[in-house]
Amino acid sequence: MRNLHKVFTNVKTGEKFVQSKPIEKEKIYDGRMMITETDKHGKITYANRYFLEFNGFEKKELIGLPHSVVRHPDTPKGVYYAMWKIISEKKVWRGYLKNLCRDGSYYWALVYIQPKLDEYGEIVGYVANRRDAYPQTVKEVENKYRQLHGDEHMHNEYFMRAELYHGAELATFRSRYRV
Repeated sequence: MRNLHKVFTNVKTGEKFVQSKPIEKEKIYDGRMMITETDKHGKITYANRYFLEFNGFEKKELIGLPHSVVRHPDTPKGVYYAMWKIISEKKVWRGYLKNLCRDGSYYWALVYIQPKLDEYGEIVGYVANRRDAYPQTVKEVENKYRQLHGDEHMHNEYFMRAELYHGAELATFRSRYRV
């Protein structure tokens, strides 16, 4: 495990937030609904109550921070490179993430991220929801992530396999209800 932590600036409040140092304490995610939404730059615009509770954040400190505030340093950069490539192409990304809680503990989740589109089909943000991770798959993914952690593996094909193929309309679906 890497011992890095970062300082983030909340774009809404201007306050600084220091990411916790990771600790070897796993929280068991029970699969209850955790949803977050971001703007098109990855700044958090919404987090449901369970996400806030489970991750240990207050709403006022989290809204406006980059979503990478929950990025655990054990997750290779290649995962996020592939994720951004896929979702910026208006496709759905699905993958296993080791997330960092406010107190430094971590949890594994199976995460689905999909772009939010305006009435013109332009990306205005992203929606992420989480499901409980399959324990056997987590072991496999954790081993693979260790093998592919360095920058030299950033573009490894393993990471690009996270695109979902449910048909073109899934990510491009627009609500018939105007907001």
